[in-house]
Amino acid sequence: MTAQEIRKKYLNYFETRAHAVIPRASLVPGGDPTTLFTGSGMQPLVPYLLGQPHPAGNRLVNSQTCFRAEDMDEVSDNRHTTFFEMLGNWSLGDYYQSEQLTWFFEFLTDELGLDPQKLYVTCFIGDENSGVPRDTQSASIWNQLFKSKGISAKTIDVGSEQTGYGEDFLKDSTNRIFYYDASKNWWSRMGVPANMAEGEPGGPDSEVFYDFGTPHDEKYGKNCHPNCDCGRFLEIGNSVFMAYKKVNARFEALPKPNVDFGGGLERIAAASINSPDIFEISLLRPVIDGLERLSGRNYDAYQASMRVIADHLRAAVWLAVDGVIPSNKQQGYVLRRLLRRAIRYAFDLGIEQDLCEKVATIVIDTYAPDFPELNGQKNEILKILSQEERIFRQTLRAGVREFEKLMAGPLGTEVLGEAASRLLTGELTFLLYDTYGFPLELSREEAKRRGINEVNSLEEVHVRKMEEQRQRSQTASQGMFKGGLADQSEETVKLHTTTHLMYQALKQVLGSHVMQRGSNITAERTRFDFSHPQKVTSEEMKQVEDIVNQKITEDLPVTWKEENTEEAFNKGASGAFGDRYGNTVKVYTIGDSENSFSREICGGPHVEHTGAIGEGGKKFKIIKEEASSAGVRRIKAVLQ
Repeated sequence: MTAQEIRKKYLNYFETRAHAVIPRASLVPGGDPTTLFTGSGMQPLVPYLLGQPHPAGNRLVNSQTCFRAEDMDEVSDNRHTTFFEMLGNWSLGDYYQSEQLTWFFEFLTDELGLDPQKLYVTCFIGDENSGVPRDTQSASIWNQLFKSKGISAKTIDVGSEQTGYGEDFLKDSTNRIFYYDASKNWWSRMGVPANMAEGEPGGPDSEVFYDFGTPHDEKYGKNCHPNCDCGRFLEIGNSVFMAYKKVNARFEALPKPNVDFGGGLERIAAASINSPDIFEISLLRPVIDGLERLSGRNYDAYQASMRVIADHLRAAVWLAVDGVIPSNKQQGYVLRRLLRRAIRYAFDLGIEQDLCEKVATIVIDTYAPDFPELNGQKNEILKILSQEERIFRQTLRAGVREFEKLMAGPLGTEVLGEAASRLLTGELTFLLYDTYGFPLELSREEAKRRGINEVNSLEEVHVRKMEEQRQRSQTASQGMFKGGLADQSEETVKLHTTTHLMYQALKQVLGSHVMQRGSNITAERTRFDFSHPQKVTSEEMKQVEDIVNQKITEDLPVTWKEENTEEAFNKGASGAFGDRYGNTVKVYTIGDSENSFSREICGGPHVEHTGAIGEGGKKFKIIKEEASSAGVRRIKAVLQ
């Protein structure tokens, strides 16, 4: 059965039981500054679970798209993804345990046809300190449900990792209902009962696990049990019974308890095809097939790389659907990191171009029949992801090469006692970032790939050197771009890069005699002084505007590299008239390195691609041209 069919069946099943089907919420939570992403189905419903009436009623169901950035480094095994769909149903003071557990069990066994012999469940063992009793009600319901399928289901106390897990719980095949402590089977926004604040609601939960029957791996513990991480069992659903409120360090029963159920669609789909690898399901296998075609390599031999690419680009598509664009802040930074990791893993597979466009197209085509908004945004999504790939590929090629060189040198060696070993240092990661734009997290991943450890002070040193560089850049930009930047706000940085475009456009229109004589850049406008013997005509200004706006539209990459000063000038880099330079300079290039539009000595900062200048439909416009002094003209220009 496909994941698409399971989603439809689930929504229909609960709709026939008087549940209102509610739309998914955005992956970017509205009005919640405490979290970057929607990470569960219940997250958008917290106000209603806490007592606020829901406009659709007290029985709700949906399939919620979710994203968990904290799982990014876990992706590569057969069960972790950053993006997933959570099937959810809720009772806001209406039905309770009997209906919930019965309906979910019937959905799994009767609607989806899962073998009940492969299902195991967990319940809350109770908490003496807080006075919350053992959840015998859920256990009793489960016992009757298994009995209805001819299965004997005993209960057994597992407890916690500290008190249990040392027994072979599965040697008796009738052990099917497992009691765990609050660390496994209690839900509140603050975790276990002891951590909950006064007035905070919470309650026991009951999970369902599917048994794939794979052999136990003892590195996860001597004995297996449903909550073991060895891969034999996979949680496919969790029913939370929000029944209590903390009052005076004890717990009182709520007058109208709620039910909050969540089940991962991908996990349920994996169980439905009896595959422990969720990347084999109908939502992800088409992407894997596409990667096999693009790379000419087999999934079985390159599972880790293909899983990372498939997950990260699927997540990237959905983040873009919900309005996230790559940047260096908040959600945009996470999207940028997803794309860069995917591109890096694709590099290992020999996929060196058009990765985002081709894989994102597969993702969109897979989901569009059920989520038509993807088709409506397809062109914009592909543009956003592809331009980020184009910008990063140049950095990646140079960075990976230099990583190897630098790791073999003194910056990649740390003396420990009497022995010297290869270690990743903050000096090295900063050098890679400052010279090649190679991100810190990518340096860490390159080291991890090679089994290279990092020194404890890495992040501290890297951050300190970043701050030192920022201060140097601020000083340098005031020297190299005479008058400098008033600040380093987003709008000022955009106008800084625009001024580079304008400088080169002036040379093309007026002649090579044009030389920068000064500049002053604020968030509102750029002011640029340059050598020219006469007034710039309106026709010439229009030509300059057209060139600058064309280069913004072309979305050219903006990169930098430290170069020997003499070589930089010999290669055609522009500098500011009268400036003195040291032995090395930072050269910013706009456009591909082999066919650049502009090469200029500058301390930065700049946008990473010229398309960012035109965000929101802004255009470059010259608003004033005048004499500054004899033989020097002054232009003021804006983005509007």
